Amino acid sequence: MLSREKIIEMLQDLEKATEAFNIPPFDIYLMGGSACLLAGYHDRGTRDFDLVDLHYASGVAKVLVFLREYDLLEYESVALPPSYRERAARQEGFDYLNIYVLSKEDVIVSKIIRMDQRDKEDLDAMVPKADKAMLNQLIDEVLGRDDLFQTKKIGFRKGLKQFRERYYV
Repeated sequence: MLSREKIIEMLQDLEKATEAFNIPPFDIYLMGGSACLLAGYHDRGTRDFDLVDLHYASGVAKVLVFLREYDLLEYESVALPPSYRERAARQEGFDYLNIYVLSKEDVIVSKIIRMDQRDKEDLDAMVPKADKAMLNQLIDEVLGRDDLFQTKKIGFRKGLKQFRERYYV
């Protein structure tokens, strides 16, 4: 399991490698457990990095291996509101790469699609501290997406029913 300190160390290694290989700086948007740890939304370890796929240039793949375990998640397959970048927080301590962590509300909405036991534990810690009006706005944004794969939209609606019942949102 990766701790917050290990995540920071691995991102710093990624940044050094990117600069050493003369790869132009790029943005990374973290979601899932790695985002939660970096932002302090919860302190449970994670197994990997979940990154929003920004259709990176081919050279970026050379350095992403420094993260070892990572999932590059296509936007069309992730329950994210189109406006997620507006709320993402740039992480300090990185001078070459632009490392962002999704807002608590965006992470919460992205977890609705699965609602497995680990997600529920994360949500139990995050939802009470979240802006409920913002959550409802972001849920509406996801439901309004035309580019979200249909199977994912169906899964999101199913998880949303359970989410609303459990958290009164």
